[in-house]
Amino acid sequence: MSGVLVLGEIDRDGVRPGTAELIGAGRALCEQGAGPLAVALLAADAGSHTATVNLAGVEEIVVVPTPTERFEPHVAEVALEALVEARKPAVVLAGHTVDSLGFAPAVAARGGHGFASDAIGLQWRDGGLVARRGAYGDKLAVELDFPEKETVLVLLREGAFAPGEGGGGATISQLDLDLAAAPRSEQVELREAPSGDVDITEADLLLSIGRGIDDEERIPELQELAARMGATLSASRPLVDAGWVSAARQVGQSGKTVTPKVYLALGISGAVQHVAGMSKAKTIIAVNSDPEAPIFAIAQYGAVADLFEVAAELQQQFG
Repeated sequence: MSGVLVLGEIDRDGVRPGTAELIGAGRALCEQGAGPLAVALLAADAGSHTATVNLAGVEEIVVVPTPTERFEPHVAEVALEALVEARKPAVVLAGHTVDSLGFAPAVAARGGHGFASDAIGLQWRDGGLVARRGAYGDKLAVELDFPEKETVLVLLREGAFAPGEGGGGATISQLDLDLAAAPRSEQVELREAPSGDVDITEADLLLSIGRGIDDEERIPELQELAARMGATLSASRPLVDAGWVSAARQVGQSGKTVTPKVYLALGISGAVQHVAGMSKAKTIIAVNSDPEAPIFAIAQYGAVADLFEVAAELQQQFG
């Protein structure tokens, strides 16, 4: 058994953006020796979406037509079991989404496969998969291996992996399955969950604050600074735990994973749980009064300074 099979997700708007991240993660595993990369598309109109997932590194795209227009977990369950049986991949990657959680764990349990959810890191090491995810309420990061498991299903946290890019030259194949009798449920309505007061995952510029601000009363001036800069205000976990900012603004292993173009960290020490959620930002700028703060180890630019003195200078620049 070898190779990586990515399970692309298709919704009413087409292929979900997270699928590109799955492909990027799969390609990295293949470059480490996991074998060829294939992408499976399950949908009534799966064949019309092949161009979207034909990215660099993808060798084959498997189209699996389904009898229902909307996602149904039991259809996906039967289809994934058939794909694993037919192709025998070493690794199956899917998104850590409400859809995948509705069928992937059942496939892993019934097939006796390895399984991990909400993974934030992957490595192909010594001929097997090692997955990294949070533990103990995301206070720790642990590594999981899967000895004697010929196939491992892993659900990846969105935003934790770099998306695949570039055009590919994948071959297109089709797997025809009898799925008409598979569904035992019917999707009646789709309701979007409340997103909170802000979506920090979409921001190109984040001004992120940590316990170094010391006083909740200083937050409004930093919120004003963020607005002047055209940035979105985010925060580390201690400020959320204290009730100073909403959970929707939390960056980190137990919060949101973000990949902005610029991440300006004010008064953030750089604990491993926080770094797990922002280390893939294109440019990291850190301001901290402690020269030994771990955040400086990953920042492209840093200043050992009082964050409010820096904030005052920025206020004048963007006044």
